[in-house]
Amino acid sequence: MTETLHIIGAGMAGSEAAWQAVSMGVPVVLHEMRPHVATFAHRTGNFAEMVCSNSFRSDDDERNAVGLLHWEMRAAGGIVLQSAERHRLPAGGALAVDRDPFSEWITARLRAHPLVTVSEAEVTDLPAEGRWIVATGPLTSGALADSIRSVTGAESLAFFDAIAPIVYADSIDMSVAWRQSRYDKGDTEEERTAYINCPMTREQYEAFIDAMLAADKAEFHEGETAGYFDGCLPVEVMAERGRETLRFGPMKPVGLTNPHQPDRKPYAVVQLRRDNALGTLYNIVGFQTKMKYGAQTTVFKMIPGLHEASFARLGGIHRNTFINSPTLLDSQMRLKSRPNIRFAGQITGVEGYVESASMGLLAGRMAAAEILGRDLPPPPRETALGALVAHITGDADAKTFQPMNVNFGLFPPIDAKGGRRGRKDRYKAYTDRAKEAFTLWLAGQG
Repeated sequence: MTETLHIIGAGMAGSEAAWQAVSMGVPVVLHEMRPHVATFAHRTGNFAEMVCSNSFRSDDDERNAVGLLHWEMRAAGGIVLQSAERHRLPAGGALAVDRDPFSEWITARLRAHPLVTVSEAEVTDLPAEGRWIVATGPLTSGALADSIRSVTGAESLAFFDAIAPIVYADSIDMSVAWRQSRYDKGDTEEERTAYINCPMTREQYEAFIDAMLAADKAEFHEGETAGYFDGCLPVEVMAERGRETLRFGPMKPVGLTNPHQPDRKPYAVVQLRRDNALGTLYNIVGFQTKMKYGAQTTVFKMIPGLHEASFARLGGIHRNTFINSPTLLDSQMRLKSRPNIRFAGQITGVEGYVESASMGLLAGRMAAAEILGRDLPPPPRETALGALVAHITGDADAKTFQPMNVNFGLFPPIDAKGGRRGRKDRYKAYTDRAKEAFTLWLAGQG
């Protein structure tokens, strides 16, 4: 009888790890405490629930590192990308999904699988025996986090993720706003009009920044520090770094033309991205926030087109725990002090839905291969998966280790034959090399 693999957490990483293991014939017990033990960020007990953005970011697998990661996960039969394809929404070249059907489909597939058993009891200690994957994500429970600290002998690090507000589409004033993806990206009209844009004059922008800086903010608990991840900064923290920061970040006015005033270039633009299949909900892109609820409604209604906005969800802030993986994990993602335990997902120090799921994919395959008595080396560093796992298990500087999105800076450099390549050609060379290497790696597993 094949040994059972235990997985703690049924988020993106845990769900993907379970799917990979059972696809290799290894039985899994998936330990998910929700809905019996709730978190403030989750709304349901579904697996792989999306609590922040509904976007997996760029789907360009030729010139974008996260798009390449999509490609590799599709090639490996990942359940997260399967569901994303089935529940895809127009997003101008990005891969956005209808969040509730997305997680419901993954939940149904896993619960129906004959090799999956679901346990709804909370796991509070790292087990000393058996094969385990810890994929508890950014909201690891306090008791389990304490156990991780005790076993690793190191302080878990923490930063704060802030959640962006969601607006009801019918409350947006379309006599002011308009639909357009930046630079008209997308192959269909629906893709090219996937975003709603709200323009600002210089005077409106300055007043908006003033109000945001003066707004009441959520306070941290005693002993907590605001070590934000730069890829998910609260909008007011960006504003504190300089009055023009937002205008060169999520509010940049480039690649857009206001049809209401085609001859007048906006000073800044707030974009909203479709959040569900019905097109009834839109999230404010890049506007994760720690402002208090009352302040949010006041400040965000200053945005032209949102003066009568109704919010389906306001922004929030939550603690995100991750371990110092370069110090603690080996190349097989095992805890060096307890090799029966692997870590996967965001707790390893990767950032983003797809990166978290990809580390679950890899941990699930590695654990299943180990149970089956097979040797599964990590993917080549020339691949997106290989670059990420190499980063968290040794390439990163442990002293300055921080959460990381996949990016071409993690890949071995391309030999620029024939002189300096342009950026687009260089990125295409990265993805061509990665696809060839990943295909060979998969083939080597039979």
